[in-house]
Parts: sequence; C-alpha cells; structure tokens
Amino acid sequence: MSLPDLRGRAVWVFREDDYDIDRIIGVENIKITDIDALAALVMKDDEPGFPQKVRPGDLLVGADNFGYGHPHYPAMRAMRHLGVAGVIADGFSPGFWRGEISMGFPLIPCPGVAAATDRFDSLEVDWQAGCVRNLTRGWEKPFEPLSVADGAMLEAGGLVPYLKRAVDADRARTGG
Repeated sequence: MSLPDLRGRAVWVFREDDYDIDRIIGVENIKITDIDALAALVMKDDEPGFPQKVRPGDLLVGADNFGYGHPHYPAMRAMRHLGVAGVIADGFSPGFWRGEISMGFPLIPCPGVAAATDRFDSLEVDWQAGCVRNLTRGWEKPFEPLSVADGAMLEAGGLVPYLKRAVDADRARTGG
C-alpha cells in the first residue's frame, strides 16, 4: 500500500462514543445537495464559524463507533469540501466505514486516540509504520491495519476507480 501520509491539525475531537454524523450538519439538512450550502452548516450547533477554522489537511478525531446511525454522506462530503483529509477514531460504525472507504476517504482505526488528543494538536498518520503520531504531545499509537481491499480502494480514490482498475487489469490479462 502506498498511500500518502496524512499530516494536519485535529480540527475537532468528538469525545462521545456512538457519535451520529448527521449531527455534524443537522439531520434536517441531509437532503441539501449544494455543497457550499452544506459546508456552511458544518458544526453550526457546536461552534458557529467552524468552517472558517478548517485548513486543508486537517483531521477529525473520534471516539468509539464513530459514524453511528444511518450512513448518510452529506456531513462528510461537507467536511471533505472544507479540506478535512481523514478521520482517526477509536473505532468506526461498520456502515460509516464501508461508505466512507468506498468514497476514497481515509479512516484510521486507532484505539485510545480520542482521549489522548486535544483540539488543534498536530497529528501524523504514517501508513508504512502503521502508527498515528501526536507531534504536539509526543506520543505514538499503532493503528489497526487496513484490509488489502480497503487499502486498494483508498489508493484508487474510492470504489468506482477501484473497480475500473480491476476491470482494466482483467481485460489486459485476458486480452478482452
């Protein structure tokens, strides 16, 4: 796997287990399709002005079962639009995991990360070493390795490019 390492600030730390991502934009807004309008709503109930604080490459940190609830995509689409590069969490809801990995969005399962990280800490995800480093606090934690398929999906940029690669490889191998 040759994913580029991630490095950014912990722009938000979700400390609550079973965090429902619909709360990021408000469940009443999940049908909005305009990405700019959606991004303007991010974290409005927790911190007005949050979208202006996000820098490209920033990371979200979550507790256990992050993404719990219905696997709706608008909240994370909005976060990606703002520049969030990935989520590091103690653990992920299976539906959220599958949906976001399929979109090519990096999720890093790293038990204990939420309790050990404060907002705006500088973090690094080293895919080769299999660890998350908190450069502000000086700690390093191993993360659970991705499956081969999930790693390949992230490398390809999501499920659709992954499947296109597989079809192209099959055609090249069989001459069809």
